[in-house]
Amino acid sequence: MNRAEQIEVTLEVGQQKDLPAEPSGQERGEEREMHAILEIGVRGHGGAGLTGGRAPGGGPALAEVLIVDTSRSMLYPAAKLHAAKDATVAAVRLLPEGTAFAVLSGHFHATVVHPGPDHPGLAVAGPGERAAAVRAVRILDANGGTAIGTWLDLARRLLKDHPAPVKHVLLLTDGRNEHDDRAAMTLDTALDACEGRFVCDAWGIGDDWDAELLLRITRRLHGRAGAVREESELTAAYEELVHGLLGTAVPELRIRLTPTPGTVIRQVKQVVPGEQELLPAAGPGRCTEYITRAWGEEVRHFQVVLAADPTGRERGEDLQLAAAEVVVPDFGHPVRLPRARPILVRWTDNPLDASRRHPGVHRQELYQQASAAVARAYRAWLRGTDGRDTADRELARALRLADELGDARLLVALRRIEDVPGGGRVRGGLKDVDWQHLILSSAMTTPPHHPAAPPPPAPEIPPDTDALLECPDCGWLGPADSLYCGGECGRRLAGPPA
Repeated sequence: MNRAEQIEVTLEVGQQKDLPAEPSGQERGEEREMHAILEIGVRGHGGAGLTGGRAPGGGPALAEVLIVDTSRSMLYPAAKLHAAKDATVAAVRLLPEGTAFAVLSGHFHATVVHPGPDHPGLAVAGPGERAAAVRAVRILDANGGTAIGTWLDLARRLLKDHPAPVKHVLLLTDGRNEHDDRAAMTLDTALDACEGRFVCDAWGIGDDWDAELLLRITRRLHGRAGAVREESELTAAYEELVHGLLGTAVPELRIRLTPTPGTVIRQVKQVVPGEQELLPAAGPGRCTEYITRAWGEEVRHFQVVLAADPTGRERGEDLQLAAAEVVVPDFGHPVRLPRARPILVRWTDNPLDASRRHPGVHRQELYQQASAAVARAYRAWLRGTDGRDTADRELARALRLADELGDARLLVALRRIEDVPGGGRVRGGLKDVDWQHLILSSAMTTPPHHPAAPPPPAPEIPPDTDALLECPDCGWLGPADSLYCGGECGRRLAGPPA
């Protein structure tokens, strides 16, 4: 693969470096929290992805499981089941040659529709297997209840030992997880077992799906939640989703944080395009890694929260709290990775310096407030006339926040709920599903529209990259091109101004 086709990963750190050394009302020696935004991008440079169907080693690049809700409610109206079949058939037909796949039917239990309950594993896409899967989907009927934990667990067992670099589940449901308490596996237990095993996108159809249920699944399984307003829209939505999946450029990307001594990693979470908590995994040395999956050509933002104690630290000087870098496990394609970036702190006694927040951190706080306002408005609306004033007040609050964010998509979703444009009141005649669509919309986030500031110029790498640099303060030894000490003091060592 030549340079033009090489996959490139970018990393920038956004933060407000100043933290109060002695904030009002806190004891000296208490830890302070530094919030930083990591902006990570993937560029394909030539369309590297899964469209060929084969991984560089020759095996399938993608293992896909399509789950169709076949509970009894899918028959009321019957258009839901017809739409689900049409969309599933469209997805099967788009799978490239060599793709490993299965179709599951989900009700109170889960069954393998194709390649069949007696087949030991996944089917391999080809003309015959795709045609057989289409026939099996076309004769699906609906009956029984809804127990989504059993559906996900069957998908996990099918994907468990498969070597494909991308494992993905597409789940469709029209209802709520009403039989969870009597299921062979509860949803909580299934999510615990499935987390980290595959990516799951979950979609709602009809008038009785539950947005919080879809978000609960996708936040744990690092996918995205969606829904259609009309059954006829589902096929196009599935086709778009599968095309995006086949454009996956990087199956797995790890955020590696190396804190300096005395720094504690409190939290790492994705904040754009939606909020997802990332679980820590041990890395080499003092490093902690956070795994993210299935990257196309896109940009995501992650919020990092670090805690440190200012006692005995220099005031007004840039100190390194941690180094952030990106690691991509080998999957057969060359990947150009960015240099590690420092997350810094500058302890200050000036309360004005310390009161500022980085715009990316502030933006995420506004999204959290808007989502909470939508949730409160919905709960108040459920109370009928008793909650009307509260619902109106919370809707108006969410509208103000969306306007401040400049998020046109969220504003459109909120105005579907509003009585008249600018009225700030909940309109009459709403259905519960109208609120479910709004809850999904309020969970999606976008980055600010203004371009990010250019990164500081990288220091010139000396010819002898094996040379070591010694910190004059604490004696730490590190690479000769280190900008900051990775030891006890964390101070700046060399290079241009940060």
